[in-house]
Amino acid sequence: MVPAPSPTGRRELLARAAETVDALGMFAEVSRRLRRLLPYDAAVWRVTDPVTGMMTAPVRVENLDEGGCAAYWESELFTENVNLFRDLALAPVPVAGLRRTTGDLPARSTLYQDFMRPRGLRDELRAVLRVGGRPHGHISLFRAAGRAAFDSRDTALIAALSTPLARKLRTFSEPTAPLAPAVSPGPGLLLFDASGVLLSANDEARAHLEDVPEGPAVPSALGLCIPAWLQTTAMKARAVAQQRDRGRARIRVRTRTGRWLICHASCLRGADGALGPSAVVIEPARASDVVPLIVDAYEFTDREAEVTQCIARGLPTAEIARRLHLSPHTVRDHIKAVFEKAAVSSRGELVSRLFTEYYAPLAESGTLRTTVPDEDS
Repeated sequence: MVPAPSPTGRRELLARAAETVDALGMFAEVSRRLRRLLPYDAAVWRVTDPVTGMMTAPVRVENLDEGGCAAYWESELFTENVNLFRDLALAPVPVAGLRRTTGDLPARSTLYQDFMRPRGLRDELRAVLRVGGRPHGHISLFRAAGRAAFDSRDTALIAALSTPLARKLRTFSEPTAPLAPAVSPGPGLLLFDASGVLLSANDEARAHLEDVPEGPAVPSALGLCIPAWLQTTAMKARAVAQQRDRGRARIRVRTRTGRWLICHASCLRGADGALGPSAVVIEPARASDVVPLIVDAYEFTDREAEVTQCIARGLPTAEIARRLHLSPHTVRDHIKAVFEKAAVSSRGELVSRLFTEYYAPLAESGTLRTTVPDEDS
């Protein structure tokens, strides 16, 4: 019998994770300590978009060939019906082992047949890192042939880590230091064939890809290395068009310079209705795309988020109270709570902290006042 992981080991892992400053650093630290509690031979750690649950950047791959990403997601999106991430995100326990789920008959899984067995992998334990009902990351842990399958103690350990690690991932959406003004490329466009091979890309797409985080990628005939999350977004669009998957092929990606991009895809159709290439668009994110992530990172309540939006519009306390059907005293309490969570001391500082990257588009749309009065009346 393998002894169950000690609570002390788990607490130490979470304490070290809490000290990390970015997602890749957290993945590396957690993986190093987790191997002592739960041995495994290979792993993939992914950040996900909390709205769509799709893989985004960054991604950490351990002891696996990066070229296998397409095969993995081909199974997940088009043929697999065992332990799908979209199902685990809603399950009471967001963790599952392949062999336990299939009754030790892994051949029922196309993932096992097409991805795992050719690589000498015997079992997968996968998990969704979620908090507040939203997925912020995925973990895939693999054991090679010759090792025991993942058991209930392994499942319980990862389940206990799911929410704390998701909460830490969520904090990485907090704003960084104000960015210097820059001219961002316009929308980038890439076309992928049915197998996920890049057919063409415009110059704007090439420019955007120069600023995305490093990670698993596949080379293309066009001289571009295509990030795994980008290829998967194209595959997701095709799966949705074929009604093999549901949802939207849409993710938010933070660049190495701290800016946000939106990546969304759809599958084109010819005159006869037949499915054609998948078109992927990469473009600078709007404030409305990113503000929910930032608000979530600070753990604002729904009411605090509403008050924050009103502050961003330059509304005084009395008007916020009227619009939200609250007393001025209650509004002040919410503002105080928001200030404490965002570590600011004034309305102007709050708006600068949350929206500094988006002053121009917000001001143009009339949704943000670039000068916010600091008043309590």
